[in-house]
Amino acid sequence: MSNPLPPTPSRADQIEDLLPQTQCTKCGYPACRPYAEAIADGSANYNQCPPGGHEGIVRLSSYLGKPVIPLNPVNGIEKPRARAFIDEAICIGCTLCIQACPVDAIIGAAKQMHTILPDLCTGCDLCVAPCPVDCISMIEVTAPLTGWAAWSQQQADAARERHDFRTQRLLREKQENEARLAAKAAAKLREVESESSQTPEQQAEQARKKAIIQAAIERARLKKENTDKNT
Repeated sequence: MSNPLPPTPSRADQIEDLLPQTQCTKCGYPACRPYAEAIADGSANYNQCPPGGHEGIVRLSSYLGKPVIPLNPVNGIEKPRARAFIDEAICIGCTLCIQACPVDAIIGAAKQMHTILPDLCTGCDLCVAPCPVDCISMIEVTAPLTGWAAWSQQQADAARERHDFRTQRLLREKQENEARLAAKAAAKLREVESESSQTPEQQAEQARKKAIIQAAIERARLKKENTDKNT
């Protein structure tokens, strides 16, 4: 029996393969994949990726069969690749930078010093703004090389893999937390239902508690359905 053929890459798949996968959001989209989908459906132009720079536009224009156009300055400029650096003497361990990093390139724990894993940093600079003590700076590391000359396909592929892994991990953690809350609500509902109510006031209070818990359970169910639909 022959093995089934792998699915044919979609237009968005092929466009995504041409992006540098820094996940920097400078294109105006939350990650490289949504930007690729927007280019594929015609709702975004193919000159909105500063990390890809001129070479990135050449790659996209060649695939799309369109002319090479300048990088849109609204999205930024092409420049050398940078890496984030944390001044560990100032870091207060708030974890906001860890939450912002799209590729898990920052390690640390709450109220403990954080540090950047330089080989994993894509230079997206998304960790800079959330820092409440301004202890993160971006240091150029590839000058004078810019765009794809400063970033290899191997690095792009690794960054996408880390981004996708992080996305799945966060989704799994969210689902596990929602499951715990749902189980807790169900247990509380059983507890309320088992309470003996003697007076009309007690019965009314029991009914009120049940209504609140049942409403919370229904909200959780609808939220789970919506999450499942989008995965």
